[in-house]
Amino acid sequence: MIIIKNDEELDLMRQAGRVAAKIKHAMADMVTPGITTKELDMFARDMMREMGAKSAFKGYRGFPAYTCISVNEVVVHGIPDGRRIMKGDIVSIDVGVHYDGFVGDNATTVMVGVDDPEIVRLVQVAEQALEEGIAKAVAGGRLTDICHAVESVVVANGYSVVRDFVGHGLGRQMHEDPQIPNYGPPGKGPKLKRGMTLAIEPMVNMGMAGVQLLDDGWTVVTSDRLPSVHVEHSVAVMDGHAEILTVLDNG
Repeated sequence: MIIIKNDEELDLMRQAGRVAAKIKHAMADMVTPGITTKELDMFARDMMREMGAKSAFKGYRGFPAYTCISVNEVVVHGIPDGRRIMKGDIVSIDVGVHYDGFVGDNATTVMVGVDDPEIVRLVQVAEQALEEGIAKAVAGGRLTDICHAVESVVVANGYSVVRDFVGHGLGRQMHEDPQIPNYGPPGKGPKLKRGMTLAIEPMVNMGMAGVQLLDDGWTVVTSDRLPSVHVEHSVAVMDGHAEILTVLDNG
């Protein structure tokens, strides 16, 4: 069942989204060669505490960290550890928080001194796919309009979307109905209604779409070990437009 949020609940989700966005942006600003992914995660932990938020990831089905940090061929769910960021890396930062009863969830991919034009293009295409998907999150449309918009951008540029992991609804819980694949034909699925809140999150591979789960039970890597990009926003379906909830000023 897709839960429709009323105006009061949407305002609370804007607040949760703003907190998640502030932490994501602050972490992204800290990504420099030599820093470890664990140091980034501890920074996020401290910032969450200062802001009165809790990680939506820590302890979820046993996940051991406060954020997910996925480097290069890691698609999603990378566990922060002692790995040092190097020049030329791409670092996907995924931040989810519980704040005042609601969840904010967002992700970005940071390029660290990247001079490979194909990797730059991969990141740009993923960001464009996210924008196009968000643009379809409008009351009166269909859920798969979002999915098709994401896939269309990615495929047109010669890349692949991950099919094993998808976006999702969110609200009081991190994962609510509906699931939101990054592929599929338009005009299918539930009709979009004002007050639906969705986490739209393209996962875009430079090579093939296949992924592999590592032995830690969390880390997902590309099967061909080519780079992958993960970007995400929490979005509210509105009349005539989509509202991004995970922005610094909700403006």
